[in-house]
Amino acid sequence: MYQIKNKIVVLFLGGILLVACHGLEDLNENPNAAGQEKIDPNLLMPTVIKGTGKTFVGLGFGDLAGVVQHTQKDGWSSGHNSYDWSNDSHSWKDYYALLKNNQTMIEKSETDALDFQLGVGLVLKSYLFGLITDLWGDAPYSEALKGDLGFEYFDSPFDEQSSIYQNIFSDLNRANTLLSKDEGAYFGIEDKQDILYNGEVSKWRKFANSLALRYYMRLSEKEPTLAQQGIANIVSNPSKYPLILDAEDDANMAYIGNTSDDSWPTNTKFDESSQGAYFRIKMAKTLVDALQELDDPRLGVWANKVAEPIVLESDVPDDYDEVIDGERHVSQAIVDAYESSYGFPVDYDKEYIGLPTGLTLGAAYNLSEDVNQGTFNKHASQLNDIYKEASGPLLQARLISAAEVNFVLAEAAEKGWASGSAEQYYNEGILQSFKAWGVVDDYGDYISGAAAYSGYDDILEQKWIASWSAASEAWFDYRRTGLPDLQPGKSAKRRALPLRFYYHIDELDNNTENAEQAVNRLEPTEFLGDDSSNNSAWSKMWLLQGTNKPY
Repeated sequence: MYQIKNKIVVLFLGGILLVACHGLEDLNENPNAAGQEKIDPNLLMPTVIKGTGKTFVGLGFGDLAGVVQHTQKDGWSSGHNSYDWSNDSHSWKDYYALLKNNQTMIEKSETDALDFQLGVGLVLKSYLFGLITDLWGDAPYSEALKGDLGFEYFDSPFDEQSSIYQNIFSDLNRANTLLSKDEGAYFGIEDKQDILYNGEVSKWRKFANSLALRYYMRLSEKEPTLAQQGIANIVSNPSKYPLILDAEDDANMAYIGNTSDDSWPTNTKFDESSQGAYFRIKMAKTLVDALQELDDPRLGVWANKVAEPIVLESDVPDDYDEVIDGERHVSQAIVDAYESSYGFPVDYDKEYIGLPTGLTLGAAYNLSEDVNQGTFNKHASQLNDIYKEASGPLLQARLISAAEVNFVLAEAAEKGWASGSAEQYYNEGILQSFKAWGVVDDYGDYISGAAAYSGYDDILEQKWIASWSAASEAWFDYRRTGLPDLQPGKSAKRRALPLRFYYHIDELDNNTENAEQAVNRLEPTEFLGDDSSNNSAWSKMWLLQGTNKPY
């Protein structure tokens, strides 16, 4: 696990931003940039890794954490709590800019016969294109990233999602081969520029195969035969396809914390506002309740205890409201008035309280007297103080983990697609998550208690929990399985969780013909609502069509 290096030289290349998705041509070629013959792929590597890590955290600690009910916001919350998205909510512009940088790294690595850098580039390409197709569906792929060849490449066709996944598998298989030699066989590696694994080739190889495993399971409902064969091929040959099985190998990118650009997104060092990101984001009641039921020690790592619990008093005047020894004692009349007007019951828990899903006035929750958006609520749990910091050992962009890989293997074993015990892999997934979050000493009591394995649903619940701050994976699992059984809150835009991002208005306006073809391949659901076309967050991409999942 390595940090973003604040003194790394970053090259912004001429070809970097002509990504051949029409609507992005405002990102013009820089005539002063270095020619490709002068490019050092090592200097591009940290730029792409950093951008990928920040993008993944932006998803997994942002709106998608709201969708899967890891977090809720008590200010500026409509996109987070209510899925109030539209065709100007999410753009893939930055993804393709990163991919163009990465493509330049790949091409230069091929020219210079730099197998390590080429392997890394293929892994990052797979990761970024994987996110794009997971989030939107069909997308520019085969003709993307060619804008520097001429204007005729600006109107890129949208490749079908099935083809994109197939290309991902091909690239990851090639990466595995490139990264399979002895460490001494590689040259030109600059350890400090690899801010993920410090130039350790074997760890990148594990990353490649673990990512392939993720995507085979992603296809498990849509293409079960392909998924089964792919998973079996990997699992049956561990020497050829090593995996991330221990948290020591997790693909984690840490934050350096010297500027707002390289700091954890909720830090209060660079965002000192009392209504800043840290104060807006709180754990969701759905997750808090699940963790409390399991007596899960990770709860205390992720959240603070309630600063001032509520205590209900009887036989007191109706206006009784007094703080005694750090607890707020109130009358039944005050509680009744709050519950009648607010619509949510008072939570008297003295340790941890999360925000219910779909709040519209979250700042007032649980008798809070400060109703300004995004402020400290004495009667609900704030995020742990570590999330105020700009950097720290637990503040990581967790791109893929041993916990996730073991849960995938548990699911595969449960399906009969992999040898071994589903329970054993499940237990190992929890152990590696505990290891990652520094609570491994609590594992024995936990696994022998409420978290003891009882079946398939447990795997998805624990994987959902373990994806804290990486919630996009929990969303993708929910779409595929319907687990956990998450229900939208009162203010949700639709009476179901969303399934994808809308294609952005820039693409619809500027690459109209190709975008419309992709939109027409989407399948509307009963929750299409007032969306004017199939370009809806409640339409099904190819991956979900015909699966009856999650609805």
